[in-house]
Amino acid sequence: MNISTVKKIFAAGAVFALSAALLVGCGGGDSAGADKKFLNIGTGGTAGTYYPIGGAIAEILNKEIPGMNASAQSTGASVANINMLRDKSIDLATVQNDITFYAVNGTEMFEGKKVEGLQGIASLYPETCQFVTLRSSGITSLAQLKGKRVAVGAAGSGVEANARQILAAYGITYADIDEQFLSFAEGASALKDGNVDVAILTAGYPTASVQDIASQNPVRLLPVDEAIADELIAKYPFYTKTVIPAGTYAGFDEAVPGVSVMAMLVAGPSVDAAMGYDITKAIFTHLDRLQGAHAVGKQITKDTAKAGMSLPMNAGAEKYFGE
Repeated sequence: MNISTVKKIFAAGAVFALSAALLVGCGGGDSAGADKKFLNIGTGGTAGTYYPIGGAIAEILNKEIPGMNASAQSTGASVANINMLRDKSIDLATVQNDITFYAVNGTEMFEGKKVEGLQGIASLYPETCQFVTLRSSGITSLAQLKGKRVAVGAAGSGVEANARQILAAYGITYADIDEQFLSFAEGASALKDGNVDVAILTAGYPTASVQDIASQNPVRLLPVDEAIADELIAKYPFYTKTVIPAGTYAGFDEAVPGVSVMAMLVAGPSVDAAMGYDITKAIFTHLDRLQGAHAVGKQITKDTAKAGMSLPMNAGAEKYFGE
């Protein structure tokens, strides 16, 4: 074999190898990596409810959807999640339905910053606006908060919007209280340490941080009067009436009327109809795993999956619920 023939054979081999590589890179091969689906899920702080629920959702998707690589990450919760969905740094997130309403309509903390491309997957469970105080404070009513130190949530957060709206229904503004803009975990910690009189926490009950406080100090949940709840719902239709059952927290055996917003699963523009269908089907055919992740999982049902839906739904999710 002469040198010219050898060169031709090597050249042909190189072209074949390059063609094969291109085919695999374009999905033409059987490589498992070619069909890998990466999904980032935004949750909330580790002290809240979003974090364990988001982690359980990631586990379900990884087990039930072939090629799925979903990961849940701790975030600043609802408002932060909307911004991250907008910036495409996450694909899926747990968000309050009121915050989603503000985002798609460009109101409240999204005034002049309307967010496009958001899609509803499902409503999950009610998030109750819990006004928590120590029994030793002597506070029994929201009408008594004037002059008190109140943790109203992080500035610009969903909790802070809830706090402002509900207090306003009682005729109370920030000028009447010593408002402290503290995150979920910071507010709970400040109440436990006696640095605030009331902490406002919007979360599914029982909430781990409140359970922690109740294990060391007797607590009281402050009720939202029915007339006030009616007034709120008339003005803000995303609120719903809720009764926190007696005994939800150790040492507090009174049922407490209140108001809730809905925790939702919201997708960004990267989730198409096919993926939306697979996500929805995987979650709602394995609800037992969400129930095992947190007590609020028992409140997630297919029957209430559209309750409080405050934005257009993903076409695949809509298809699943219509089957």
